[in-house]
Amino acid sequence: MNKLAVLLAFTVAAFATPSAAQTDQARWAQRAGAVTITRDSWGIPHVRGTTDADVVFGAMYAQAEDDFNRVEANFITSQGRTAEAVGESAIYADLRMKLFIDPDSMKVIYAKSPAWLQTLMVAWADGLNFYLARHPAVKPRVITKFEPWMALTFSEGSIGNDIDGVNVSQLQAFYGNGPVKIARMGPGSAFERAALAADAVRAIDDAVEKEPSGSNGMAVSPKNTKAGRALLLINPHTSFFFREELQMTSDEGLDAYGASTWGQFFIYQGFNRTAGWMHTTSAADRSDEFLETVSEKNGAFFYKVGTGERPLTPKVITVPYKTASGMAEKKFTVYYTHFGPIVRSTGGKWVAIRIMQEPLKALTQSYTRTKAKNLAEFRKTMDLLTNSSNNTLFADADGNVAYLHANFIPRRDPKFDWTRPVDGSDPASEWKGLLSFDEAPNVLNPASGWVYNSNDWPWAAAGPSSPKQSAFPSYVDNGVESHRGRHAVMVMQDKKDFTIQGLRDAAYDSYLPGFEKSVPALVKAWDDAPAANPLKAKLAEQVKLLRAWDLRWSEASIPTSLAIFYGTEANRLAAGGRGRRGGPAVELTSDQQLQALDAACAKLTADFGKCNTPWGDINRFQRLNAKIESEFDDSAPSTAVGFPSANWGSLASFGARQYPNTKKWYGTSGNSFVAVVEFGKDSVRARAVTAGGLNSVIGSPHFNDQGARYATGDLREVYFYPNQLKGHTERVYQPGKEK
Repeated sequence: MNKLAVLLAFTVAAFATPSAAQTDQARWAQRAGAVTITRDSWGIPHVRGTTDADVVFGAMYAQAEDDFNRVEANFITSQGRTAEAVGESAIYADLRMKLFIDPDSMKVIYAKSPAWLQTLMVAWADGLNFYLARHPAVKPRVITKFEPWMALTFSEGSIGNDIDGVNVSQLQAFYGNGPVKIARMGPGSAFERAALAADAVRAIDDAVEKEPSGSNGMAVSPKNTKAGRALLLINPHTSFFFREELQMTSDEGLDAYGASTWGQFFIYQGFNRTAGWMHTTSAADRSDEFLETVSEKNGAFFYKVGTGERPLTPKVITVPYKTASGMAEKKFTVYYTHFGPIVRSTGGKWVAIRIMQEPLKALTQSYTRTKAKNLAEFRKTMDLLTNSSNNTLFADADGNVAYLHANFIPRRDPKFDWTRPVDGSDPASEWKGLLSFDEAPNVLNPASGWVYNSNDWPWAAAGPSSPKQSAFPSYVDNGVESHRGRHAVMVMQDKKDFTIQGLRDAAYDSYLPGFEKSVPALVKAWDDAPAANPLKAKLAEQVKLLRAWDLRWSEASIPTSLAIFYGTEANRLAAGGRGRRGGPAVELTSDQQLQALDAACAKLTADFGKCNTPWGDINRFQRLNAKIESEFDDSAPSTAVGFPSANWGSLASFGARQYPNTKKWYGTSGNSFVAVVEFGKDSVRARAVTAGGLNSVIGSPHFNDQGARYATGDLREVYFYPNQLKGHTERVYQPGKEK
């Protein structure tokens, strides 16, 4: 064939065969035509399509409309690509993710996925890519094209929860000082000094009590409700604006409503027509560290297993990162045992960590449970055993209620203390499969008629009907009883006439059990102080207020301010200045208690002009911009919030603090989405509120239209059925035709 013929043949083929881009555009347009998005008067998208894939496509398009930045951010994080956006400071956080998330492995898993799930993952990527194609002004920071396999990198709604068990400072100490060589790791070496310094940083960090994350969940059986219908409280405690509220409905049986973590195509915490589910952070022991005895021979590393040795598996991981002059990269040679990656060293031993790595099963479980019609069907999804980081509260229209413990629990030899690193060379330290559903401390339809969890242990999940701790291996749960847990039992027990409003009221009950001991002790310290003590007269007015206080928060409450500022100062004093909250690390003397109250008054006076400041003047909700890291300004409008941090036992949680440029305390976490759901044979009803507003686009009417409702717990009606949307519809459109 001559050159002209070749050219003609190429030209004909080019016109005859559509390009990949044209094929994509055609597929996207066809899918968009099968989707309808109805925005209600709060901006919430109700996405409807013929197939589940249609709905997934539309849901992702709607999410991207509302907050593409957070959608992309979650998948930047899940793939270990944050340094590509923010620079060198994120290199080791990215390395941590890349130890477990490998694109090539994810692509293999995707190729082996069942056809129905592949279809959903393709629709997921198509919905996001279609949004970017129709909005060229939106510039992704890193991910310019979403690929279906990426959905597997974030398969469970609590991003990085298990991987977060790896300490970044310790990881950097191990891999951040050049190639790993045992000869460079001896006593007094730079490697050892870095490891010890990282250990010290982690010890200090672990000693400081964090703002409680996780959630509250409650379920009430029909026998304890006024209408004879099961009730469910959905109350995740996360950073604000972490999830989208939406509805997903198809002709294939999908009809779920609730909170979906940005970028995921399933309702993470929510309900359908006949069943609902709420996840709380679990203290189940789902990962372990193994101490490895390592030797080096001819440049290769070996670790002891029984009486023999095995080679460690090396792997080169490249971490790209952003610089002022463009992209750069850093390469690491990391090492794996059969347990998992080496993540640190301690006492001359290398430490490997083992976590759940079942993205296909996890994504399958996350999606299929949204279509479960009752407890029996939901129970079947639990057999996948990949709900690693969450407990679940469940209720359905049949009247079932349940507490379902996290269901990725390795079976272990009880001779080891699994709360600490164990000897990896001992064959007895091997995991021996997983505990089955029936072997976990689950509670189904308890005689008490209620279940709850507040990120505490399961041994009080149903009051007197709770599972017995002695009946289970110690590694089943590492949780403790918390102030919030005790509070939940108080509002649930002995109540037989719950309604939707009654369960909402329980969720916002204002009692603060965290002060049950500390405030009376402070009052007694003042009573016992000699008259000559200068603090006796100075603090008389404040002690009088605290003596009469009913331990309940409110916006107008001065004792709430005094108690929280006192508790903060007392805990700082008890913890050696490290800012521990929620309860002193050690008992304070009477003099120290008065000194802490005096310091609290001084702080209040300096910041707010007087010691006796109402709590609502301090504790504020404010939304000024769409940044993931919120910024605050005392001179800008804000809203008073009555409920404080869960550290003090408040069920409604508002994690607030002062910022370098503020005097007022602004919340960034806690109650992020609240819903109360009632299930009946004929219908489902719900009320809900989202922190601030649904849409993160400044200027949107839904940027902060729920701020006042959020601050007071004024839940709005959920428009679940099409007839409920009548009169409450803002606009109806197909993806790509929203204008």
